Amino acid sequence: MHPEWLETFQAVDRAAFLPDRMWPWDMIDKRSYDVDRPTDPEAWYAAADSDVPLVTQWDDGAHTGDQPGRVATSSSSAPSVVYQLLGDLDLDHGMSVLDVGTGTGETAGALLHRAGRGLVTTVEVDHTVSAHAASRLRAAGLHPHTVVGDGSDGYRARAPYHRILVTFALRDFPGALIEQTRRGGLLVAPWGTIYSHANAVACLRSDGSTASGHFLRGVEFMQSRSQRQRIDPSDYVPAEGVNGADVSTAALTEDEFGSGRFGPLPFILGLRVPGCVQAAADRKGTSRPVWFYSLTDRSWACVLFRDGTRARVWQSGPRRLWNEVEAAYQWWTGLGQPGIDRFGLTVTPEGQRVWLDDPQHAWAV
Repeated sequence: MHPEWLETFQAVDRAAFLPDRMWPWDMIDKRSYDVDRPTDPEAWYAAADSDVPLVTQWDDGAHTGDQPGRVATSSSSAPSVVYQLLGDLDLDHGMSVLDVGTGTGETAGALLHRAGRGLVTTVEVDHTVSAHAASRLRAAGLHPHTVVGDGSDGYRARAPYHRILVTFALRDFPGALIEQTRRGGLLVAPWGTIYSHANAVACLRSDGSTASGHFLRGVEFMQSRSQRQRIDPSDYVPAEGVNGADVSTAALTEDEFGSGRFGPLPFILGLRVPGCVQAAADRKGTSRPVWFYSLTDRSWACVLFRDGTRARVWQSGPRRLWNEVEAAYQWWTGLGQPGIDRFGLTVTPEGQRVWLDDPQHAWAV
């Protein structure tokens, strides 16, 4: 934790912003489980005090019951992640801040504690989530300006801001947020491509119409509701399955391809294989299939990793998606496997471009 945020961490109690029922993430079993304060307060407070993410809403609020839902749509991020993001903002007392994605309200409360009264605006797309957060903030004696709306649009009425913090993952960096940042101000947001859920923290400095800066580290956040991408495999793969597709073997092994959930490779592959979605199935016995779907046409690929043998590959359509993935991997290894922090993002009115080391050598994503 950045030392300047220690006082805020001690003053703004995470538990004060959490609902009675929530779903912590079990780091060992890799699953969510429910805790309920009225029935098991000891487990609830243990979860609130832990450094794990807590889901506070499933399926845009349509979910009911105590079992996890299908898609997590609001949460309290792990405190270590939250306070790293806050430290990335380089926020001083007296600066105005836009908090995009109110969630439980804890982050808005922390920003207000640091920046000062009247300087924090927080935007949340979900009416119910926003109302609960506003109530908890008032109870804690914290009074940011709360707004219900799509955070991708920012909030022009109180712009420009010295700092903008986004607490959900973006795929397309909204121009509205750059326009609402003071010249020289910072925008901090998780950003990633459609390729996977692997994101990286982008720290961009604005010049009023464009913004540019390095990625800091890998991270995983839920996607912006307005930028979600869902793929229906039946739109790509015929009823007879992989029969009829071109068949080959993979040059990459599963160990090379699967560099870990928070390793750099999934994020970097997304930078080099545009318009492609990866869908990795769980391992069953000795094998694991990984699928790839193109968003530019109906091309698809499937690679089946199996212990003890070279992976088999099926590909169909104008694009050879697995060949593109292998080429991206070879590009990365040929450069010495650079880490995420050597890559950067530049956003202009014309679009987004990423780069390695130097913004002058950028490519579109």
